[in-house]
Amino acid sequence: MKGYLILEDGTKFEGNIFGKKRNSVGEVVFNTGMTGYQETLTDPSYYGQIVILTYPLVGNYGITLEDNQSEKPKVRGFIVREASANYSNWRGRESVDEYLYKNDIVGLEGVDTRALTKLIRENGTMTGKIVAYDDGVDVMDEIKSFDNSDAVHQVTPKFNYDLMPITPKVAVVDYGIKRNILSALVNRNVHVRVFSCFDPPEKILDFNPDGIFLSNGPGDPAFLKKEIETVKFLIGKKPIFGICLGHQLLAHALGGNTEKMKYGHRGCNHPVKDLAKDRVFITSQNHGYQVVEESLDRNVLEITHLNMNDKTVEGMKHLSLPIFSVQFHPEASPGPSDSDYLFDEFLNMIKKENKNVNI
Repeated sequence: MKGYLILEDGTKFEGNIFGKKRNSVGEVVFNTGMTGYQETLTDPSYYGQIVILTYPLVGNYGITLEDNQSEKPKVRGFIVREASANYSNWRGRESVDEYLYKNDIVGLEGVDTRALTKLIRENGTMTGKIVAYDDGVDVMDEIKSFDNSDAVHQVTPKFNYDLMPITPKVAVVDYGIKRNILSALVNRNVHVRVFSCFDPPEKILDFNPDGIFLSNGPGDPAFLKKEIETVKFLIGKKPIFGICLGHQLLAHALGGNTEKMKYGHRGCNHPVKDLAKDRVFITSQNHGYQVVEESLDRNVLEITHLNMNDKTVEGMKHLSLPIFSVQFHPEASPGPSDSDYLFDEFLNMIKKENKNVNI
């Protein structure tokens, strides 16, 4: 059946509905990865967003639960050029169409995704609505009233939990973490305790962690006043490693600022230069905000990584405290594992601060 994407500037794209027949409003963004659609669908950082995939054929290797990055999809909608009705993969258990239907997510295929992506690249990220039927609601009023500022609070866990109860101990603050980040730590024999973003810093420190990890997550970091205050409290208490949203919250806690990007970085093919290693790595990314370079106090922080496409800040470290962060996803999933070494650098930093830790 026919369906439409209507953007806040009034532009309409026609396609065919698949997955669940429903209407849905969200921030329309694009992802440039050639594979990894299941990881994208289940990445909590996409909460509240309608995701376009620029690669034209999606779904040909099906869905397998082992690749989920959270318990269910977090996107508001899924837009592709062609959704494969059949899949061929020994791990595959169901089609993308079946998976979206089961999880109440609307898909739109047959869309000119190239034209749609170019429009967003030129005009910036926009809110939009996938329309599967006339619900009697004024589309533009609904689009203009869309608010995703509470995204982190919707994806943070409702209770704390532990993985691998051995040493060293790492407290993970979950703003919308992907499962493969936890796997990257557990596979290094780390005792992980996952905390909600609602947990006070005193509760995190009562765990007596050897290090603190600040996770990825959705939305605008500037709205997260309480979370920024928590990070401020933790600074200087334990070694800290932040990625994506965690990187941005650290910047705010250390006196910096962030700003919304025109269309963000989303995909698994973004080149980033590690300035210390003088080497470019291909990274997986998913964010719509960036740390403002000019806002960082260079007497306190050193920039460690730069994006090779637009020269935005991709990493920083504290000059006197055991703190560092990156904007990209070193665990990938999907994407290359080029920057997986950052988890080892985090553990080495913990070992340097606490010689009694067995790593």
